[in-house]
Amino acid sequence: MADSGEHEFGEFGGQYVPEPLLEPLGELAGAFEEIVPTAAFQAEFRAVLEEYAGRPTPLFHAANLGEAYGADIYLKREDLLHGGAHKINNCVGQALLAREAGKERLIAETGAGQHGTATAMAGALFDLDTEIYMGTKDVERQKMNVFRMRLMGAEVNEVTRGGAGLADAVDAALEDFAGNVDDTHYLVGSVVGPDPFPRMVREFQSVIGEEAREQFLDRTDDLPDACAACVGGGSNAMGLFDEFRDDPVAFYGGEGGGEGPDSTSHAAPLSAGSEDVLHGMRTRVIDDDVDVHSVSAGLDYPGVGPEHAMFRAAGRCEYRAITDEEALAAFRDLAELEGIIPALETAHAVALAGQLADEGDHDSILVNLSGRGDKDMQQAAELLSLD
Repeated sequence: MADSGEHEFGEFGGQYVPEPLLEPLGELAGAFEEIVPTAAFQAEFRAVLEEYAGRPTPLFHAANLGEAYGADIYLKREDLLHGGAHKINNCVGQALLAREAGKERLIAETGAGQHGTATAMAGALFDLDTEIYMGTKDVERQKMNVFRMRLMGAEVNEVTRGGAGLADAVDAALEDFAGNVDDTHYLVGSVVGPDPFPRMVREFQSVIGEEAREQFLDRTDDLPDACAACVGGGSNAMGLFDEFRDDPVAFYGGEGGGEGPDSTSHAAPLSAGSEDVLHGMRTRVIDDDVDVHSVSAGLDYPGVGPEHAMFRAAGRCEYRAITDEEALAAFRDLAELEGIIPALETAHAVALAGQLADEGDHDSILVNLSGRGDKDMQQAAELLSLD
């Protein structure tokens, strides 16, 4: 396994990949650095986000939730985007880059199905052949998103090996990419993988924080005391955090705590993991004796983006494991108090905001409401009793 020797995020990141992938990754990095900053690319990217995806998304003062929790809580409404989640931001950006770089085919991994759906949307929009890898376990619990992907012309490949989850879908997509680098762009869905993927995805998701910071200042004439987001791979969190990184704003990330970080069933590598190499990057990973699990398919991943690992090491962000039970309670709270049904992934961020409010250290909390819960209705109905 080769490594470029360059680590973008302190000791984390890098390119821990087979030797044949170093050259195509270098070409991708060059295309990213050359094409994305141009005025023409930025104009088209922003226009598609506005006219197709539905940006800007609003900032909502969740007064009822805040009164119940005990703090001023604001929601950045990424759930209102086309497709129902923040994922479309990155997919539009990478699909545009792939087109400009002369690629004819997109491949992607997906867990909750939101990234796969957004990739299928971008593939249809830009007339690119699209193939999605998804673990059988996730295909079963996200049937609606699988249908949506196929309806938009994407081929969905069920991955049966290993735990049949998101990590196994990533493995399958990486193998496809290695064998088809000439015509294929691997549209990575989060701030994970070998360089340049983590910084590329962060770039395309940073629009979240750009809008949120301006909107919060316009609304309150101040910055939030804290920003909170769920963290699986970590793209929605990094998209929010990036614009606030030099501000006196505390960062908090809510991981998939599963049955609890002290159990052997969770998805919380930042709270209860160790440093290792996974999917081409050095980062924090779940220990081998843990069964990787979260009630939310999108957080059911054994690693995390290397920039989050760096944030943890530097003390810039505090990461907490939110249990399935806590996430489900927050899912119900937001629905009952505000009439907003979040994705189960996003419910982890809502639960985290509740913890922060209860502790009383922050008067104002900005939560990235990264996705809506349409995809989770069947699962939620089985898990929650509404009697």
